Amino acid sequence: MSGRLSGAAHGAIRGRWQALSLKARLLCSIVPIVVVGSMVDIWSSTLLLRQQAQEAYDRALAGVVRVIDLNISTESGGLALAQPYQLLEMFELTATGNVFYRVATEDGLADIGFATMPTPQTLPPSGVLHFYDAAYLDGEEVRVAMLIRPMDPPLLAGGADQRVIVQVAESLSERDRYTSRMVWRSVGRDAVVLLLLVAALLLGVFVAFRPLQRLQREMTHRDEDDLRPISRQGIPEEVVPLVDAINGHIARFTQHAHMQRQFLDDASHQLRTPLATLRTGVDYALRESDPQELRAALLAMRSGLDRAERVTNQMLSLAKVHDASLTVPTQSAERFELGALLEECVRLMLPAAKAKRLDYGLEVPDNKVQMRGMRLLLQEAILNLLDNAIKYTPARGTVIARLDIRQGQVCVIVEDSGPGMSEIDIQQAGVRFRRGAAGKANNGAGLGLAIVGAIVRAHQGEMRLMSPVRTNGLLVELVFFLGLKNAFCTVLVRD
Repeated sequence: MSGRLSGAAHGAIRGRWQALSLKARLLCSIVPIVVVGSMVDIWSSTLLLRQQAQEAYDRALAGVVRVIDLNISTESGGLALAQPYQLLEMFELTATGNVFYRVATEDGLADIGFATMPTPQTLPPSGVLHFYDAAYLDGEEVRVAMLIRPMDPPLLAGGADQRVIVQVAESLSERDRYTSRMVWRSVGRDAVVLLLLVAALLLGVFVAFRPLQRLQREMTHRDEDDLRPISRQGIPEEVVPLVDAINGHIARFTQHAHMQRQFLDDASHQLRTPLATLRTGVDYALRESDPQELRAALLAMRSGLDRAERVTNQMLSLAKVHDASLTVPTQSAERFELGALLEECVRLMLPAAKAKRLDYGLEVPDNKVQMRGMRLLLQEAILNLLDNAIKYTPARGTVIARLDIRQGQVCVIVEDSGPGMSEIDIQQAGVRFRRGAAGKANNGAGLGLAIVGAIVRAHQGEMRLMSPVRTNGLLVELVFFLGLKNAFCTVLVRD
C-alpha cells in the first residue's frame, strides 16, 4: 500500500514538474542551488571570520604574555615583575574586556597577580604558548594565554627543573559582542549579495527567454495563409535547430499546399473541356431521333469519357506520387527484387504488344538486384514507359525492356523503334500536360513522363531520355544508385 502511495506521489510530482513552463523549470533548478551555495559560503565565511577574530585577539594576548615574561626577574632571590600595572594599562587600551594576569612558580610558592586564575588540567610543555577558555570570577568567560618556561636563575639551589608560569586573561563578553557585530555585518552583506544574485538570475532568465516570447507572438499573430519561414535573427543558438526544423516543416507544408493548388488548377483545366463536350453530346443526343445519329453521339460521348477517365487517373497518380514523396517513406517502403518487378511489368503489357505484332523482349542479368522502396509506384512508372513505347511504336516495330548493372548504378531501360523525340522535346520531357510532336496525333494528357519522373525522384533516382545509338526511336533510363541508403530505397546487388 505504501509502495502504491509513494508511486502515486512520485507520479503527481512528475506531472506537476512537467506542467511547469521552461522558465519555471530553469529557475526551480538553479535558484535552490544558488541559495544553498550562498548559504554554505556565508556559513564558511562566518566561521573564517570568527577564527580570524580569535587569532587577532590571541596575538594581542600573546604579546602581553611575552612582554610580562621579559619583565620577570629572579636574580634577587625571589620572583619579581617590573611595572605590571603599567603593562596592563597599555593592554587595556586595546582590549575589549576585563584583563587579568598571574605570574607564579610551578610549585605555587611564589605568586604575583590574580592568584586564583584557572589553569588547565595538563600543563603545556616549556616554551609553548597555550590558549584556552575558562570561567573566572563568578563564572565570567575568559580567554587565557599561558606560557611556561624554565626559571633562570632558579629560586632554590639545585632547582634546575623549576619553571615559571605566566598567564594573561581577557573576558570574552565584549570580544564576543564585537565579533558578533562583525559576523552579522558580513552576513548582511552576503545576504544582500545573494538577493542581488537571485534578482540578476531572474532578470537574466526573463531576458534570455525574450526571443522565444517574440517567436511565440510572431507565430500567434500570423495569418493562416502566411507560410514565410521564421527569421533566425536574434534567436539563441540552442533554439536555432528547432527554428530550422519548423522552417523545414513549413517548407514541406508550403510545397504540399502548392501541389494541392496546382492539382486543383490542373483538374479544373483538364476536365473542363471533356465535361463541356459531354454536356454538348448529351444535349445533341436528347434532340436526335435518328438511331444512327444517336449511336454516333453516344460513341463520341464514350470517347470523351475515356479521355476524362484517363486524365483523372493520371492526375490522381501524379498527386499520389507527390504525396508519397512528402510523407514518411518508411511507412510504405518494402523490399523487392527489381528484375522480377520489371519482368512482371513486361508480362502485363504483353497483350498490347502482341496486338501490334511487336518484337517485344526482356533482358535481365543473372545478378539479383534487391531494392527497398515503393513497389506499386515503381510498377506504375515502368508500366507508363512500356505503354508509351508500345503506343508510339509502329506495327512490327521493336520494344525492349532491360535491366543493366553499371559502375555504381542500376538502370531500368525501355527502348523502342518509334518516331522518337526531338532534342527540344527531350529537354522538356516530364513537363505536365506537354506533349511532343509525335504524341499530338494520339490520345493522351501529357502526364505519363511527369508521373514517371516524379516516382523516380521520390526514390532519389534520375530519369534520362535519349535517342538510341543503333536505331531510331527513344531510349528511357530510370537510374538508381547502388548502396544509396536513405528513407526511400536501398539498392543492393546480390549474386
